[in-house]
Amino acid sequence: MTEPAAGGPAPVRILVCDDHVVVRAGLLALLDSAPGIEVVGEAGTGEEALALAARLAPDVVLMDLQLGAGIDGVETTRRLTTGAPTTGTPTAGTGRAPHVLVLTTYDTDADITRAIEAGATGYLLKAERPEELFAAIHAAARGRTALSGPVAGRVMANLRKPRPALTDRERDILAQLATGLGNREIARALFISEATVKTHLRRIYDKLGVDTRAGAVAVAKEQRLLP
Repeated sequence: MTEPAAGGPAPVRILVCDDHVVVRAGLLALLDSAPGIEVVGEAGTGEEALALAARLAPDVVLMDLQLGAGIDGVETTRRLTTGAPTTGTPTAGTGRAPHVLVLTTYDTDADITRAIEAGATGYLLKAERPEELFAAIHAAARGRTALSGPVAGRVMANLRKPRPALTDRERDILAQLATGLGNREIARALFISEATVKTHLRRIYDKLGVDTRAGAVAVAKEQRLLP
């Protein structure tokens, strides 16, 4: 790591969270050569990241999404950015929560949406050049959004894409579907026949471009069609 000049800005304090030891080691070696960046800790699980963040008070947490057993990167991000109860206080006396910069191989709409809604400041893909990663870390430390080019493109495309026009009844059924109810239970809850539920489900699938119940719920969450 390049030391800051006398009187210059303090380095950005980084906590790296990735469940792959080899990937984590590579990131640590890479960041050690980055100007104005100081790695203060590393974690292999979401729970470990929460505990270390509480103790070390990093400026930025570099977060993978898939963390194996335990809570995933999205839930860890939510707890870090909202100060949800953990083994300690995420702000560690600094008066603020760390910024979270997602660094992952996953670029699906669902992953991007979940991470941003959880409070992530930025979303980068692991294929990015080192210089882009360094710049994103500094941007995140200042609270500025940093997105990989492909991710930014997907976000903009989704913003421009019109939402499916669901009827009120279709929205009611979709909301019941999201709670895990089957067709018979939905019919009872809404005082309609099971055949009517099936008809509405076919229309919902067509409008959302899916063919499964899980797919319908996932798209509805991505496009914020659920209450």
